Amino acid sequence: MDTKDIILELRTKRGLSQEELAEKVFVTRQAVSRWENGDTTPNTETLKLLSKLFDVSINTLLGSPRQLICQCCGMPLEDASISKETDGFFNEEYCKWCYADGEYMYHDMDDLIEVCVNNMASDAFPTEQARAYMRELLPKLKYWKNQTNLEGAEAFASFKKQLIG
Repeated sequence: MDTKDIILELRTKRGLSQEELAEKVFVTRQAVSRWENGDTTPNTETLKLLSKLFDVSINTLLGSPRQLICQCCGMPLEDASISKETDGFFNEEYCKWCYADGEYMYHDMDDLIEVCVNNMASDAFPTEQARAYMRELLPKLKYWKNQTNLEGAEAFASFKKQLIG
C-alpha cells in the first residue's frame, strides 16, 4: 500500500476530516489533500507526528518499504512490538522487550540468548540449534556492536525477574 492510501485509511478510521488531521500535525488541509492524492509525502518531522498520532511506525506510514528487525535480539518488528521512547515516539530499532521506557533491558549477551532460546526452542528447532543461531546472529546486530549502551545491569536483573517470575 502507498503512503497516500495509508494516510487516508488511518485518517478515516479515526473519523478525522482533512482539516482536523491538519490541525493535529500543524499543516494545512491542502497539505493533507496533497498527501492523500499522492502529490507529496509528509516531511520527516510530520511523519513523526503522524506516527505518534496514529500509533503506527514511520515504516508503516511509508508502506513498509523495509523489514525492520530488533537491533538487540533480531526479532522481526511490527507496530505492536516496536519500542517507544519515553515521549511516546516509536524507536524503530528495537522491540519493546529489549528497549522499554527509554532503557535497554539486556546488558549481557548470554542472558539474552537464554531468554530467546527459551522462547524459540521447539521440536523443529532444538535448544542447541536455537542457541547456536543466536550466538551467530547477535554479534552482527547494532546494539551488540555498539557496546556503549551496555550499562545499568540492575535494570536487566529487575526485568529478568518479571519475565521469569
